[in-house]
Amino acid sequence: MMHYLPSLVGGMLIGLSCILFLILTGRIAGISGIVGQLAAGRSPRINAAFALGLMLGTLLFLGVFGHWPVVTITATWPVAVLAGLLVGFGSRMGSGCTSGHGVMGLARLSPRSCVAVITFLTTGVITVTVLRGSL
Repeated sequence: MMHYLPSLVGGMLIGLSCILFLILTGRIAGISGIVGQLAAGRSPRINAAFALGLMLGTLLFLGVFGHWPVVTITATWPVAVLAGLLVGFGSRMGSGCTSGHGVMGLARLSPRSCVAVITFLTTGVITVTVLRGSL
């Protein structure tokens, strides 16, 4: 059971941060929108604090669990960069990312978010199936 604890705590912290962001700003905590505003230089300070908090989350993990999170990346750098660019493009095209649609949109029962999450998940399953040659 203990091996699920980091994921459980992480999920609870994501939910808490989204609730606090909504209460403090009245806006949805969508990471692509927050980072997009930061990159454009037209962002309130709360966005910078939110993004910094996300980046400092690994330090909190270290303090709570006494070790760094284990991350294994098997993709090459070019594939990882291409994947990141495609995710960024897709999140802008879909007017949001998994945090905005998946965490906040589904919690608000947004029809647009329901369609977006179904699209994200279906595309992910198809991609993994094709790349692993399971078809």
